[in-house]
Amino acid sequence: MKLPLTDQFLLDIYTFLEKVGDTYRSLVPRTMKEVLYPELFKMRKEYARKRDRRQFGQFLHYLKKKGYIQIKKLEHKRGVLLTPQGVARALEVKRVLKGKQKRPDGKWQMIIFDIPEKRRGARDSFRIALIDLGYEKLQESVWVSPYDVAEETEKVTRDHNLDSYIRTFLIEEISV
Repeated sequence: MKLPLTDQFLLDIYTFLEKVGDTYRSLVPRTMKEVLYPELFKMRKEYARKRDRRQFGQFLHYLKKKGYIQIKKLEHKRGVLLTPQGVARALEVKRVLKGKQKRPDGKWQMIIFDIPEKRRGARDSFRIALIDLGYEKLQESVWVSPYDVAEETEKVTRDHNLDSYIRTFLIEEISV
């Protein structure tokens, strides 16, 4: 499936940032310049070859105007950061590419959580993981998904060490 250039770019940045996050956690802390610059430079070159320099600049301006990215100065270099809206778009593309199947029985997976403020970072990354799994917010701490993602949800819960704060349900219907 050929993706629009915008979706492909956002997905590439998101995938790259996921890899950097995994790598960064496993390595001795370094400056952001040392961690980010080589891959970001390579990615920029790849997209710059597809479009000339001016078109690439216009493309970045378009993504910035749409609210998908921010351009920040990192140690005397400019860097591209995904906004929450950009992350959501990238995760939506990722979900579509995975081709998640809706449950054949028509039931929905529901998750309710109450994660304390002192675990805010884990809570925020857990919400992003829920979006990645195809969940949609019903209320602030109540999320539902028509997809068969019970195993993935359990894995994410364990990975974030949030078992005691989360309850999962399989429900037959949702009335809005």
